[in-house]
Amino acid sequence: MTRADKAESFFRQGYNCAQSVVMAFSDLTGFGEAESAKLASSFGGGLGRLREVCGAVSGMAIVAGVLYGYDDPKVTGASGAHYAFVQALAGSFREETGSIICRELLGDKSKVTAQPEPRTAEYYKKRPCPELVRLAAEILEKAIAERR
Repeated sequence: MTRADKAESFFRQGYNCAQSVVMAFSDLTGFGEAESAKLASSFGGGLGRLREVCGAVSGMAIVAGVLYGYDDPKVTGASGAHYAFVQALAGSFREETGSIICRELLGDKSKVTAQPEPRTAEYYKKRPCPELVRLAAEILEKAIAERR
């Protein structure tokens, strides 16, 4: 099973977009699936369902931070190098989808609420989220391979 398959499977099990991406890389981050789910739980629905940056993109950023992030603010250039990597990930996603903003990707003009929609068969027909988590996992996996 590919990481893209894993990410989509997690999403179809009910995890949010960010959780699905982070959980697909749990073997690399060293976090278990439960820890990965908790770490990414706030980023679903475009950050707490605010419909801002797509959770799949946030999931890529979380994994990138765990794997390649900086932890010493005194190291010159560390933050810029890391931000460039995250921007490249987001840029690749945007090139494929046209946006990294959840509400734009969903075409959602409804009022922001905290309560997610039930995951019914109809939900999966109208939401691009399974494909978006697959794409994010593919982009991230390729970027990780290129860094090795």
